[in-house]
Amino acid sequence: MAKKVAVIGAGVSGLISLKCCVDEGLEPTCFEKTEDIGGLWRFKENVEDGRASIYQSVITNTSKEMSCFSDFPMPEDFPNFLHNSKLLEYFRIFAKNFDLLKYIQFQTTVLSVRKHPDFSSSGQWVVVTERNGKEQSAVFDAVMVCSGHHIVPNIPLDSFPGIQKFKGQYFHSRQYKHPEGFERKRILVIGMGNSASDIAVELSKKAAQVFISTRHGSWILGRISEDGYPWDMVYHTRFSSMLRNVLPRKVVKWMTEQQMNRWFNHENYGLIPQNKYLMKEPVLNDDLPSRILCGAVKVKSRVKELTETSAIFEDGTVEENIDVIVFATGYTFSFPFLEDHLVKVENNKVLLYKYMFPPHLEKSTLVCIGLIQPLGSIFPTVELQARWVTRIFKGLCTLPSERTMMADIIKRNEKRIDLFGESQSQILQTNYVDYLDELALEIGAKPDLLSLLFKDPKLAMKLYFGPCNSYQYRLVGPGQWKEARSAIFTQKQRILKPLKTRSLKTSSTFLVSFLLKILGLLTVVAAFFFQLQWF
Repeated sequence: MAKKVAVIGAGVSGLISLKCCVDEGLEPTCFEKTEDIGGLWRFKENVEDGRASIYQSVITNTSKEMSCFSDFPMPEDFPNFLHNSKLLEYFRIFAKNFDLLKYIQFQTTVLSVRKHPDFSSSGQWVVVTERNGKEQSAVFDAVMVCSGHHIVPNIPLDSFPGIQKFKGQYFHSRQYKHPEGFERKRILVIGMGNSASDIAVELSKKAAQVFISTRHGSWILGRISEDGYPWDMVYHTRFSSMLRNVLPRKVVKWMTEQQMNRWFNHENYGLIPQNKYLMKEPVLNDDLPSRILCGAVKVKSRVKELTETSAIFEDGTVEENIDVIVFATGYTFSFPFLEDHLVKVENNKVLLYKYMFPPHLEKSTLVCIGLIQPLGSIFPTVELQARWVTRIFKGLCTLPSERTMMADIIKRNEKRIDLFGESQSQILQTNYVDYLDELALEIGAKPDLLSLLFKDPKLAMKLYFGPCNSYQYRLVGPGQWKEARSAIFTQKQRILKPLKTRSLKTSSTFLVSFLLKILGLLTVVAAFFFQLQWF
């Protein structure tokens, strides 16, 4: 008899967890609080309690080739960075293709997840749900918590003396939807993450003035990288990851600073991070430097105090006549249906083995999927998490002892602090390629590059020097996909397809480019000989 698995949430993590359960022959039931799939990525005009909320203009920070699921590439004509509505369209296509909707119970709220009386031997859970005012209880062999961590806003009002006196409007970025209604306002955005930057840029096109307040600063990256390719296609390669791991730390720090300042000098723009050598997540924003250059956005230090109409900053400067304050100050973890001791933050670390398993359970049958912040796309990350977890539930993979898991949690936290710092926003931060390989190794899906170098050298070179995309983890091991190799070699085609909307005679362009290069070379040679004649 197949094991029954409760999947809580039908967002990205929930959908891929359903597919992985089905792939392993498990019987999943997904409980979704709302009326539809998509989670965070389904925009709604109104903010709903208990559900993630985004603004209308949100676009992905990771490209489609680095964000798609490993055996389901995004359509060629999809843009490389997707508006939230386009990404939701991909999830709908994905769910339909793998017939996942039949496993989802919509408008069903999970009230509690408790251990079954014989949990120590069975590992089972009692899940209590509510739908249309009626409670229901069912027993499951395992539970996958996929409800996300962008729901409960963090508004540290105690850190802003005088907020009670402030006469203007203030709210968390979760409440923000679009720039209409903020015309000619003087607005202060507090925070320096992706949401803060997006909102500041968007509001600056309507407002009289926007200020963005940051405690520590941040590196800013654009979506466009070398030769116009998406940034993550260039940054996330095994070769680059290897260099960052083996080179002396001082060299890596220097390389990071050089790379981050290639676009613009962060110090000149007041954005350089306080500890510029930490590998914390950069902000992805194509427009912020331009809006600062135009004066539409002004970068300020930490807010020291607020008055009825003004903001006093740490450096002693004051900005008067502030109409609106937007707190883009992140979120806190909340799983109201779980007992407090199951998933908790202690001493600024999450006590979960590999960000997934509570280490103290007698049976490892409860797991968090997606409670992580990789320096790359979340979608392939949660997919590998779900692939490993479902094989553990099936008994095909095992976890180490509680002692070993706790030691790993401590060691992983120390490494995280060393690389990313102790900020609250970095609690879930982890290296991208390293973590993917770590999970893939657990299920035997990590490609053996040395072996491939002899069997298929062309593929081996692609895997090592090319983008570390999800297709790589379908070449070997369980769940192999026969089209994986082809998907790796055709990714450039899918990148360029939506860009080539104007027909060009490439051959003549190539010829002109070639001739110009030859002419340039001849000019350099002629100049060299001309210079010699003067000696």
